[in-house]
Amino acid sequence: MSEAVRELISEADVDEKIAELGKKISEDYEGESVFLLCILKGGVFFTTELAKRIRVPVSLDFMSVSSYGAQTESSGVVRIVKDLDTSIEGKNVLVVEDIIDTGRTLAYLMDNLKQRNPKSLKLCALLDKPERRVTEVSVDYRGFQIPDEFVVGYGMDYDQKYRNLPYIGVVEFA
Repeated sequence: MSEAVRELISEADVDEKIAELGKKISEDYEGESVFLLCILKGGVFFTTELAKRIRVPVSLDFMSVSSYGAQTESSGVVRIVKDLDTSIEGKNVLVVEDIIDTGRTLAYLMDNLKQRNPKSLKLCALLDKPERRVTEVSVDYRGFQIPDEFVVGYGMDYDQKYRNLPYIGVVEFA
């Protein structure tokens, strides 16, 4: 089986949306600092670009949470593969995710993080696929709402391929 990638959201549109999100986050956290919690691996491209556009003090850490493996469908089993290196107690935490699909992974993660006593806990996602939602998740900052298609690029992958595309594309299988 071979695959091709069709552009869904252009690099220019992604860049413009990230600038808007950075401006809004900066306004919302004015006078405070924000702790960006990047969800690896897919969220790293988005987190890096977003951090450059936030005008309040930023600190950063990473978590790796998995429910996919090499499949295009979530397995439903959530595992923390890499936990935080620092405590989030008393911090304004902004979880930065590439895409919200079923919501299972993010619901699990947000519940886990709440137990760590952050000052505030919010969620920022570049992409949201509400048609696929199985578990409700509150998204505080949303980039794009997209249809139920398997997307790659800008950090998102299909079996570790296509992460480096500067736009968001749809994988089409032949």
